[in-house]
Parts: sequence; C-alpha cells; structure tokens
Amino acid sequence: MSHNTFGHLFRVTTWGESHGPALGCVVDGCPPGIRFSEAGLQHWMDKRKPGQSRFVTQRREEDLVKVLSGVMREDDGTLVTTGTPVSMMIENTDQRSKDYSEIAKRYRPGHADYTYDVKYGVRDYRGGGRSSARETAARVAAGGLARLVLPGVTVRAALVQIGEHKINRDNWDWSEVDNNPFFCPDPETVPVWEEYLDAVRKAGSSVGAVIEVVADNVPAGLGAPIYAKLDQDIASNLMSINAVKGVEIGNGFEAARISGEENADEMRIGDDGKPVFLSNNAGGVLGGISTGQPVVARFAVKPTSSILNERRSIDSDGNEVDVRTKGRHDPCVGIRAVPIGEAMVACTLADHYLRDRGQTGRLD
Repeated sequence: MSHNTFGHLFRVTTWGESHGPALGCVVDGCPPGIRFSEAGLQHWMDKRKPGQSRFVTQRREEDLVKVLSGVMREDDGTLVTTGTPVSMMIENTDQRSKDYSEIAKRYRPGHADYTYDVKYGVRDYRGGGRSSARETAARVAAGGLARLVLPGVTVRAALVQIGEHKINRDNWDWSEVDNNPFFCPDPETVPVWEEYLDAVRKAGSSVGAVIEVVADNVPAGLGAPIYAKLDQDIASNLMSINAVKGVEIGNGFEAARISGEENADEMRIGDDGKPVFLSNNAGGVLGGISTGQPVVARFAVKPTSSILNERRSIDSDGNEVDVRTKGRHDPCVGIRAVPIGEAMVACTLADHYLRDRGQTGRLD
C-alpha cells in the first residue's frame, strides 16, 4: 500500500494499523530549533483518545506519544528539533481482535472492507487495519508539532451539528468547547445532543456530524495558484480523514444560493492603513491564497459504518449474508474527528507557511 504521505516541505508519513502493536508518524521537514515537550504533544492526543465518555468507543487507549528521533533532549527534559526526521510512536494496548472474527470474510456495508479486498486481495479485518480511525492518532501527534511551526496562529475546531441537530451560532463560545464531551461551542445544545445520542446508542445505530475548523492569525499570502491553492490542500487533507464525505471552505455550498452582492467580501482601509474585509464568506482564502482573515473550513462525517443492527451484505466467497458488527464503536465518530480536523489544518498551514517562506523569503 503506497500513498501514506502528505505535505511537501512539512511532510507527514503515518504507519501502523488498528490492531497492530503500535502506530505512528514520521515528520520530515520540521525546522530545527523548535522547542517542545512530550507533555505538550500529549495535550492534543488526550483530546482524541477513546473511552472518555459514553458517547464514543469504549476502547481504552492512553495514546501516550513517544518521540523516537529528530530531537535532542536538554537537561530539563525539553526537546529541541534538529532538522532531521521526527519519528513518533503510539502503542496499541487494548485490542480485542476476537470481536471481529465473525466478519473475517464478511463485508461490512459502508465500510472499506470490500474495496480494500478488491484492490489488494487481502484485508485486515481486525478493526479495519489502516482504514480504521485509529490511524488518525498519528496525525494528531503530527498536528501538535505543526502548531509549533506557525508563529502566532491558533487552530481550533468545534462540533456544530449531530444528525439533524445544529448549534445556535448566536451562542458560540470557544471557552465552552472543552467543557463538554462533544466539543460543542453552544452550551444549550449539549443536553439536546446527550438525549439524542443516548437514544442512537441504545438503538445500536450511529449518526453523522459536521465539524468546523477555524485558524486565526493566518498571515496573508499563503498558498499559490493554480495547483497549490491553500483551500485545495485543506480540502484534500480534511477529505483524507476516515468517514469524511464532504468539505467546504467559508460559506461553501451556501454560496450557490446567494447573489454576488451578498457573497463578495467587500473591503475598506482601516485606521492603520491596512485592508479591512467587511465579511468572510471566502473563509480566509481568495484565489487559493490566504487573505489574512480567519481560515474557516467545515467537513461532514458520515455515520459510523460498524453498527449492532443487521444489514444486508455479501462475503468474499460470493454468498449473500447479514452483517452485525460486534465490538466497541462510536455512535458518532464525528465527535473524535474534532481534534483530527484541527491537526490536519495545522499540518496544511505549516506546510504552506514553509513553502511561502522558501519562495518569497518572508518570515512572518
């Protein structure tokens, strides 16, 4: 299997499977002299790790990240990047491969079982192997490092919709995101989602979600036409996340409904003599190049394919079968996609920041 790498100058390769001994990533192109700690990286890992509420999979993984190369450790424990590849590893400690024995030959509807089998002639049925969302733990580790490459940039994400239930954007409060199990910025929506997901979970089913990622203080000028657009790479990298079926930048598909007058982001000159945008329908990107406004992207995550209720399918011998997936699964995999989306946008911005610095010589 090839194509396990993304990025150009900040280049990330992930490795490992859901039920293997470990998984991890290699970050090539990280600048030298970046100071960080494993505890700092662990902060982001802890946001993604499973088993933190009844609304996500109960697989128990500490997701402890170990930095294996590309750094020197100072006397106080601080890690300093050397400019060589940074390798990070996360051990798997709570696999239950026997939960998947009944689907060793059966294709789960909506999952990658059939397509992996038809392409490679072999598939890892134990949790899905590389198609499992477990692979994304390594991306979050890489994203923690990417944030340190971006001077002054803040990348945050929130869950804005579960099933048909959307947040009230008038209540948006970033400080609420870490106060509930949904990364929800609207405290009034939290009890609605709790009741709704409890019913979905008890019914043995699953539901989809929408996540919004916002990057503040992104400098103007990142990205390049025609085939290196910033929004193009953001969309591509978000689309690479397991179960993602749609991505939009700024007001996205809403732009198809409104007029040109409504959609255009008008401009004026501010008191400091610099341009001021009067709206941000473009999501901080025009012509594939950042405007200096917040970069805004949303992505839709489909319902978890592994559910307890029987669905019609076939097996690898050509028999028609009914499939009921046992094991520990997220009733809404979109919840834990929030820190993954942050990580992928952070990696994309770090890559474009280094590319822009190399081409233009700008340092901020």
